[in-house]
Amino acid sequence: MSDRIDTVRAREALKPRHGPYWQRIRKGCYLGLRKTTAGAAGVWLARHRDEESGKQTLHSLGHLDDVAPADRFDAAKTLAEKWFDHRGAGGREKPLTVWDACERYVKHLRDAGRDKTADDAQGRFKRWVEPDTKFAKTVLLKLTPTALDDWRRRLARETVRSTKNKVNQNADATPPKARSASALNRDMTALRAALNLALENGHTTSDHAWRAKLRPVKDADGRRNIYLDAKQRRALIAKAPADLAVFLRALSLLPLRPGAMAALRVADFDARLATLTIGKDKAGSDRRIGLPKATADFLAEGTANRAQEAPLFPRADGTPWNKDAWKKPLKQAAKDAGLPDGTVAYALRHSAITDLIALHRLDTMTVAQIAGTSLVMIEKNYGHLLREHAKAALAGLAL
Repeated sequence: MSDRIDTVRAREALKPRHGPYWQRIRKGCYLGLRKTTAGAAGVWLARHRDEESGKQTLHSLGHLDDVAPADRFDAAKTLAEKWFDHRGAGGREKPLTVWDACERYVKHLRDAGRDKTADDAQGRFKRWVEPDTKFAKTVLLKLTPTALDDWRRRLARETVRSTKNKVNQNADATPPKARSASALNRDMTALRAALNLALENGHTTSDHAWRAKLRPVKDADGRRNIYLDAKQRRALIAKAPADLAVFLRALSLLPLRPGAMAALRVADFDARLATLTIGKDKAGSDRRIGLPKATADFLAEGTANRAQEAPLFPRADGTPWNKDAWKKPLKQAAKDAGLPDGTVAYALRHSAITDLIALHRLDTMTVAQIAGTSLVMIEKNYGHLLREHAKAALAGLAL
């Protein structure tokens, strides 16, 4: 009797036994089926023999019950081939799970001195990966596009409740909000980075499972793309409380991220050299930018006789600004100024960058350096302005 396992009829004819039935795939690599009871589908296995040591390693591929019987051999072979390649490339004998990949990514960030990013990623993993037990325990070599798609759909359905509501659980608490596309993108970005690191380190053989399924939602940050012209910016500043008005004016003069601007201290401004050192930002290492006289005079006026460690742009009570502090008064100021719905602090950065490129024709490399972002991101988000410049320049060639 044939011991083949590549057809449904052949597998049904196999006698139950403890030992697997094996079929050779290539030298040192076998695909097997363990059938212990009559009528059972059985468990699929892969066996690999190391050519140098002669050591054999077994790897379970599961029952594959979610695959049609006629397609199970091909599905098992595909999984086995991935594992064989993984073993041949020096992969670990014990395969990593999704959660293992998340933990290793956080450690990788901490080893690189990126503690803030590590804290952020760890928080996202603990909220959205660890509680999803089945997904978290999925071995990377068995990770499928369907599993990633299901996780993404579950994540998209999750609601977000503010930290304040977690503390004050009462009937008057603000109800949880639906997850925004931008929040979904941030959570997916962290997981995608963890899986890419695992791939880079040889713990899986392909990014096929997540390449498309963790692709960012397009135009998720539409609110950040609101452009305010100079008149609208002046109106917003005029309607804001005095302390917030100073902060908003600074955001209008320098294309920094609001968080980076809020983190500045008096010591970061050098009045003698008219320079500002930006430290806490996504750009990573500190950078120093030269200031025009009007901007330097504005900062000098606000820093006179103040402690070096004090916030460069403090709130009325002397504490630094943060997103929770400026969100409501800025929203009210925007409403009072008749500005578009969804106007946020980031709109001032976007507007400043737009003006530097479109009105002042500053080259994109310099804009990227000042703004603390990559040239790729500038060209991706502001490339249409460059195309208009090119169009106008070509018009000048007319004879």
